[in-house]
Amino acid sequence: MMRVLAIDLGGTNLRAAVYSGDVLALQVLTHEAAPATLEDFRTRLGALADEAGDITAIGLAVPGLVEGSTCRWIPNLPYLDGQDLQKLFPSLAVAVGNDAQIAMLAEAVEGGARSLTDALLLAIGTGIGSAVLAGGRIVAGAQGGACSFGWACADIDDAGDDRSGWLERSASGRALDTAARGLGLANGAALIAEARSGNGDAMAALETPMRSLGTALAGAVALLNPQAVLISGGIADALDVMRPPLLAALRRQLPPHLRNIDIRPGAFGSRAGLAGAALAGAAGAGWRHLG
Repeated sequence: MMRVLAIDLGGTNLRAAVYSGDVLALQVLTHEAAPATLEDFRTRLGALADEAGDITAIGLAVPGLVEGSTCRWIPNLPYLDGQDLQKLFPSLAVAVGNDAQIAMLAEAVEGGARSLTDALLLAIGTGIGSAVLAGGRIVAGAQGGACSFGWACADIDDAGDDRSGWLERSASGRALDTAARGLGLANGAALIAEARSGNGDAMAALETPMRSLGTALAGAVALLNPQAVLISGGIADALDVMRPPLLAALRRQLPPHLRNIDIRPGAFGSRAGLAGAALAGAAGAGWRHLG
């Protein structure tokens, strides 16, 4: 049985696991800060490969634009821009993809989209990634960058930013961190914990980012008519407190026949990227083809 080193690399964190054929039984190796430089990245993954032992492939989920095995544009980890990861690890087969598309692979093969033909996935962590399953296929686009929902905008006066879209700035984990600090809390996780406990100020602080997310999401639902919207990434585990304001904003912007859209956490929750990286590594370069 092929053994794969699965890597879920986010803007701030790295998760690694070994896959030996059962995606529900990954051997987790680490959850740590993301490497700060290209040399740190190469050294750390090499050490993890040695620790895993007897692996033949690496599957990687990265937060940005990927063509083949080359990272074209990784906004939160610019040291990866232009790097061909297959060349960095020539002794192993390398499969790499956008983190949200990789997460959709996990959900489509073994998770919450397994019985669906059309779905939208939002991976909300440091930034916002997204992926679309349409007619049973993961949509890649001309350069691998289709469905970059973090760049959706519902503010005509926004000046734009070269490395971060309006929605990402308005509703990602970083936006929740900002809202938390306004209440004297450490970060978004603390804000969510306070909202879950019934703190009215914390619940109100979540309203603005979730209203932004719901308003922009309405356009995607109207365009794609998915059977469900799945939430993955670091915030997936907080959907219980995020869903009410998100749904309220979403439904305001949709016609009646689309308002019953199902918004739910993916089956893998915050581990979707890791599970998808495992499956991609096992499948190889053609991982987007679900069979």
